Amino acid sequence: MRDNRPRPARRRLEWNVTSSGSVTRDLLQTFEDVRSRTFARLDGLTDAEYLWEPVASCMTVRPAANGMFRADPRPGDEVHPAPFTTIAWRMWHIGADCLRGYGRFFGDEAANGDRHPWPGTAAEGIEALADDWSRFRSHVESLGDDRLTQPMGSIAGPFAHESYLLLALHALDEAAHHCAEVDLLRDLYVHGFAAKRRSDADHLDPTTH
Repeated sequence: MRDNRPRPARRRLEWNVTSSGSVTRDLLQTFEDVRSRTFARLDGLTDAEYLWEPVASCMTVRPAANGMFRADPRPGDEVHPAPFTTIAWRMWHIGADCLRGYGRFFGDEAANGDRHPWPGTAAEGIEALADDWSRFRSHVESLGDDRLTQPMGSIAGPFAHESYLLLALHALDEAAHHCAEVDLLRDLYVHGFAAKRRSDADHLDPTTH
């Protein structure tokens, strides 16, 4: 199937990993591998894909009363199965919920505000995700190998005994597996899953015949 989606100009996001510490350098290189693969797959993302709900009652980003878009809040751990999500919600979760949120362990005030506002368009969502990714990477890079492997201390509250390295690896795991989910949703959309569901629904709806 030929992909005829419109292709907006792609923002170039390339970082040189120059940290002098070998642990930090290897960690950041792996982050860069995940980042570059993710943003390559987001190239050409349309608003229709961004907000596509493959099943009913997806978690997504929605316009609030003031016209600003906000992400649906995460469900509690007791909810099984976890609700399905749109690409928009998944990008919010990677960016604002995780990478920006982890800034609190570095004393970043941006992590302490309301993190639920999120863009309602694909292009702006990609920009927001890029900004959150860059900010977290800068936090990790600023540590150096010695501080990276030490406990985070009182700033981390109940996680005070855990190292910054463990935090960074957790962030990497969150980013990698959720970005893979975004990739799968794009694949389903471009291979006609959305159109097939509409066709099946029309076939089952007696009012369309």
